[in-house]
Amino acid sequence: MSVVLVTGASSGIGAAIAIAFAEDGWDVMAAGRDEGRLEEVADVSERIVTWAGELAEADDCDELVADTIEEFGEIDCLVNNAGIILRGTIGDTTDDDWRRTMSINLDVPFFLSRACLPYLLRAEGSIINIASDWGLRGGERAAAYCASKGGLVLLTKAMARDHAGEGLCVNAICPGDVDTPMLTAEAEAEGMDIDEYMEAAAESVPSGRVAEPEEVASLALFLASDAAAHINGTTIAIDGAGLA
Repeated sequence: MSVVLVTGASSGIGAAIAIAFAEDGWDVMAAGRDEGRLEEVADVSERIVTWAGELAEADDCDELVADTIEEFGEIDCLVNNAGIILRGTIGDTTDDDWRRTMSINLDVPFFLSRACLPYLLRAEGSIINIASDWGLRGGERAAAYCASKGGLVLLTKAMARDHAGEGLCVNAICPGDVDTPMLTAEAEAEGMDIDEYMEAAAESVPSGRVAEPEEVASLALFLASDAAAHINGTTIAIDGAGLA
Protein backbone atom coordinates (compact mmCIF):
# COMPACT_ATOMS: atom_id res chain seq x y z
CA MET A 1 0.00 0.00 0.00
CA SER A 2 1.18 3.52 -0.80
CA VAL A 3 -0.35 6.57 0.84
CA VAL A 4 -0.35 10.17 -0.39
CA LEU A 5 -1.49 13.28 1.45
CA VAL A 6 -2.67 16.06 -0.89
CA THR A 7 -3.60 19.57 0.22
CA GLY A 8 -5.84 21.93 -1.70
CA ALA A 9 -7.58 18.85 -3.05
CA SER A 10 -11.12 20.17 -3.36
CA SER A 11 -10.67 21.49 -6.91
CA GLY A 12 -8.26 22.28 -9.71
CA ILE A 13 -4.76 20.85 -9.57
CA GLY A 14 -5.22 19.29 -6.13
CA ALA A 15 -8.35 17.41 -7.14
CA ALA A 16 -6.67 16.17 -10.31
CA ILE A 17 -3.67 14.95 -8.29
CA ALA A 18 -5.85 13.15 -5.74
CA ILE A 19 -7.79 11.40 -8.49
CA ALA A 20 -4.68 10.48 -10.50
CA PHE A 21 -3.01 8.88 -7.48
CA ALA A 22 -6.19 6.99 -6.54
CA GLU A 23 -6.57 5.67 -10.07
CA ASP A 24 -2.94 4.49 -9.89
CA GLY A 25 -3.73 2.44 -6.78
CA TRP A 26 -2.62 4.83 -4.04
CA ASP A 27 -4.64 5.50 -0.92
CA VAL A 28 -5.30 9.23 -0.75
CA MET A 29 -5.93 11.68 2.07
CA ALA A 30 -7.48 14.65 0.26
CA ALA A 31 -7.39 17.77 2.42
CA GLY A 32 -9.11 21.09 1.77
CA ARG A 33 -11.47 23.70 3.13
CA ASP A 34 -14.60 22.95 1.11
CA GLU A 35 -16.20 19.79 2.46
CA GLY A 36 -18.81 19.60 -0.29
CA ARG A 37 -16.32 19.78 -3.11
CA LEU A 38 -14.03 17.32 -1.34
CA GLU A 39 -16.88 14.81 -1.24
CA GLU A 40 -17.32 15.23 -5.00
CA VAL A 41 -13.65 14.34 -5.44
CA ALA A 42 -14.02 11.37 -3.11
CA ASP A 43 -16.97 10.10 -5.13
CA VAL A 44 -14.54 9.31 -7.95
CA SER A 45 -12.73 6.60 -5.98
CA GLU A 46 -13.22 4.66 -2.78
CA ARG A 47 -9.48 5.07 -2.19
CA ILE A 48 -9.94 8.78 -1.44
CA VAL A 49 -10.59 9.83 2.15
CA THR A 50 -11.32 13.48 2.85
CA TRP A 51 -10.21 15.90 5.56
CA ALA A 52 -11.96 19.27 5.70
CA GLY A 53 -10.52 22.12 7.73
CA GLU A 54 -8.26 25.13 7.87
CA LEU A 55 -4.49 24.73 7.67
CA ALA A 56 -2.92 27.87 9.09
CA GLU A 57 -1.02 26.90 12.22
CA ALA A 58 1.47 24.16 12.98
CA ASP A 59 -1.10 22.45 15.23
CA ASP A 60 -3.56 22.20 12.32
CA CYS A 61 -0.91 20.54 10.18
CA ASP A 62 0.08 18.17 12.98
CA GLU A 63 -3.58 17.17 13.34
CA LEU A 64 -3.92 16.44 9.63
CA VAL A 65 -0.81 14.27 9.64
CA ALA A 66 -1.96 12.45 12.78
CA ASP A 67 -5.36 11.79 11.21
CA THR A 68 -3.68 10.48 8.06
CA ILE A 69 -1.55 8.08 10.10
CA GLU A 70 -4.59 6.98 12.09
CA GLU A 71 -6.48 6.28 8.85
CA PHE A 72 -3.74 4.60 6.81
CA GLY A 73 -0.81 3.86 9.14
CA GLU A 74 1.81 5.49 6.90
CA ILE A 75 2.58 8.36 4.55
CA ASP A 76 4.69 7.74 1.46
CA CYS A 77 4.19 11.02 -0.35
CA LEU A 78 3.19 14.56 0.59
CA VAL A 79 1.87 16.92 -2.09
CA ASN A 80 1.86 20.51 -0.87
CA ASN A 81 -0.59 21.98 -3.35
CA ALA A 82 -2.81 24.43 -1.44
CA GLY A 83 -2.14 28.02 -2.41
CA ILE A 84 -3.62 31.46 -2.96
CA ILE A 85 -2.80 34.55 -4.97
CA LEU A 86 -3.67 38.05 -3.79
CA ARG A 87 -2.68 40.50 -6.50
CA GLY A 88 -0.79 43.69 -5.78
CA THR A 89 2.52 45.51 -5.86
CA ILE A 90 4.22 45.93 -2.50
CA GLY A 91 2.48 49.29 -2.23
CA ASP A 92 -0.90 47.65 -2.72
CA THR A 93 -0.25 44.69 -0.42
CA THR A 94 -1.59 45.01 3.11
CA ASP A 95 0.03 43.38 6.13
CA ASP A 96 -2.87 40.92 6.28
CA ASP A 97 -2.55 40.05 2.56
CA TRP A 98 1.19 39.44 2.97
CA ARG A 99 0.81 37.29 6.07
CA ARG A 100 -2.08 35.27 4.65
CA THR A 101 -0.19 34.57 1.43
CA MET A 102 2.94 33.52 3.29
CA SER A 103 0.92 31.43 5.73
CA ILE A 104 -0.84 29.34 3.10
CA ASN A 105 1.82 29.24 0.40
CA LEU A 106 4.94 28.79 2.53
CA ASP A 107 4.24 28.23 6.23
CA VAL A 108 1.81 25.35 5.66
CA PRO A 109 4.17 23.39 3.35
CA PHE A 110 6.92 23.85 5.95
CA PHE A 111 4.69 22.73 8.84
CA LEU A 112 3.35 19.71 6.93
CA SER A 113 6.76 18.66 5.64
CA ARG A 114 8.14 18.79 9.17
CA ALA A 115 5.22 16.80 10.59
CA CYS A 116 5.42 14.19 7.82
CA LEU A 117 9.21 13.88 7.85
CA PRO A 118 9.56 10.87 10.21
CA TYR A 119 7.06 8.86 8.18
CA LEU A 120 8.51 9.92 4.82
CA LEU A 121 12.03 9.01 5.91
CA ARG A 122 10.81 5.62 7.09
CA ALA A 123 9.17 5.07 3.70
CA GLU A 124 12.02 6.67 1.70
CA GLY A 125 9.21 8.63 0.14
CA SER A 126 8.78 11.98 -1.50
CA ILE A 127 7.57 15.54 -1.10
CA ILE A 128 6.16 17.32 -4.13
CA ASN A 129 5.65 21.05 -3.79
CA ILE A 130 3.37 22.81 -6.24
CA ALA A 131 5.14 26.13 -6.70
CA SER A 132 4.77 28.38 -9.77
CA ASP A 133 6.67 29.74 -12.74
CA TRP A 134 6.39 33.03 -10.83
CA GLY A 135 8.51 31.38 -8.15
CA LEU A 136 11.28 31.23 -10.76
CA ARG A 137 10.86 34.69 -12.24
CA GLY A 138 9.02 37.88 -11.35
CA GLY A 139 5.37 38.48 -12.11
CA GLU A 140 3.41 41.68 -12.33
CA ARG A 141 1.31 42.83 -9.38
CA ALA A 142 1.97 39.67 -7.39
CA ALA A 143 4.75 40.60 -4.97
CA ALA A 144 3.60 38.44 -2.07
CA TYR A 145 2.73 35.49 -4.31
CA CYS A 146 6.11 35.57 -6.09
CA ALA A 147 7.95 35.83 -2.78
CA SER A 148 6.04 32.90 -1.29
CA LYS A 149 6.50 30.64 -4.31
CA GLY A 150 10.16 31.60 -4.62
CA GLY A 151 10.55 30.67 -0.97
CA LEU A 152 8.85 27.34 -1.63
CA VAL A 153 11.29 26.62 -4.47
CA LEU A 154 14.29 27.16 -2.19
CA LEU A 155 12.67 25.27 0.68
CA THR A 156 12.37 22.38 -1.78
CA LYS A 157 16.05 22.51 -2.64
CA ALA A 158 17.15 22.86 0.99
CA MET A 159 15.08 19.87 2.11
CA ALA A 160 16.39 17.79 -0.78
CA ARG A 161 20.00 18.51 0.15
CA ASP A 162 19.34 17.77 3.81
CA HIS A 163 17.56 14.45 3.29
CA ALA A 164 18.58 12.97 -0.08
CA GLY A 165 21.09 10.77 1.71
CA GLU A 166 18.23 9.33 3.78
CA GLY A 167 16.24 8.33 0.72
CA LEU A 168 13.80 11.26 0.59
CA CYS A 169 13.07 12.95 -2.74
CA VAL A 170 11.85 16.55 -2.69
CA ASN A 171 10.90 18.31 -5.91
CA ALA A 172 8.84 21.28 -7.03
CA ILE A 173 6.46 21.56 -9.96
CA CYS A 174 6.21 25.11 -11.30
CA PRO A 175 3.12 25.51 -13.47
CA GLY A 176 2.34 28.50 -15.59
CA ASP A 177 -1.34 29.27 -16.14
CA VAL A 178 -3.56 26.24 -15.56
CA ASP A 179 -7.26 25.92 -16.37
CA THR A 180 -8.51 25.93 -12.76
CA PRO A 181 -10.95 27.91 -10.59
CA MET A 182 -7.98 30.03 -9.49
CA LEU A 183 -7.56 31.22 -13.07
CA THR A 184 -11.26 32.06 -13.22
CA ALA A 185 -10.90 34.07 -10.01
CA GLU A 186 -7.92 35.85 -11.53
CA ALA A 187 -10.02 36.85 -14.53
CA GLU A 188 -12.74 38.19 -12.26
CA ALA A 189 -10.20 40.13 -10.20
CA GLU A 190 -8.89 41.73 -13.38
CA GLY A 191 -12.43 42.55 -14.53
CA MET A 192 -12.08 40.36 -17.61
CA ASP A 193 -14.38 37.81 -19.20
CA ILE A 194 -12.96 34.34 -18.58
CA ASP A 195 -12.80 33.48 -22.30
CA GLU A 196 -10.96 36.73 -23.00
CA TYR A 197 -8.61 36.06 -20.12
CA MET A 198 -7.89 32.49 -21.25
CA GLU A 199 -7.19 33.68 -24.78
CA ALA A 200 -4.72 36.29 -23.52
CA ALA A 201 -3.06 33.72 -21.24
CA ALA A 202 -2.71 31.26 -24.12
CA GLU A 203 -1.21 33.90 -26.42
CA SER A 204 1.46 34.75 -23.83
CA VAL A 205 3.27 31.39 -24.15
CA PRO A 206 4.87 29.68 -27.16
CA SER A 207 2.62 26.62 -26.92
CA GLY A 208 -0.45 28.78 -27.46
CA ARG A 209 -2.48 27.25 -24.65
CA VAL A 210 -2.72 26.96 -20.87
CA ALA A 211 -2.08 23.69 -19.06
CA GLU A 212 -4.74 21.27 -17.89
CA PRO A 213 -4.78 20.14 -14.22
CA GLU A 214 -4.36 16.54 -15.33
CA GLU A 215 -1.00 17.38 -16.90
CA VAL A 216 0.30 18.62 -13.57
CA ALA A 217 -1.16 15.55 -11.87
CA SER A 218 0.62 13.21 -14.28
CA LEU A 219 3.96 14.82 -13.48
CA ALA A 220 3.30 14.61 -9.74
CA LEU A 221 2.49 10.92 -10.08
CA PHE A 222 5.72 10.33 -11.99
CA LEU A 223 7.80 12.20 -9.39
CA ALA A 224 6.31 9.98 -6.68
CA SER A 225 7.19 6.82 -8.58
CA ASP A 226 10.27 4.62 -8.37
CA ALA A 227 11.13 5.72 -11.92
CA ALA A 228 11.92 9.19 -10.56
CA ALA A 229 14.01 8.02 -7.61
CA HIS A 230 17.11 9.96 -8.70
CA ILE A 231 15.26 13.19 -9.51
CA ASN A 232 15.77 15.26 -6.40
CA GLY A 233 15.90 18.93 -5.49
CA THR A 234 14.75 20.07 -8.89
CA THR A 235 12.08 22.40 -10.25
CA ILE A 236 10.08 21.38 -13.29
CA ALA A 237 8.07 23.98 -15.18
CA ILE A 238 4.82 23.12 -16.94
CA ASP A 239 4.40 26.30 -18.92
CA GLY A 240 4.43 25.60 -22.64
CA ALA A 241 8.01 26.93 -22.99
CA GLY A 242 7.11 30.20 -21.27
CA LEU A 243 10.42 30.19 -19.38
CA ALA A 244 12.48 28.88 -22.28
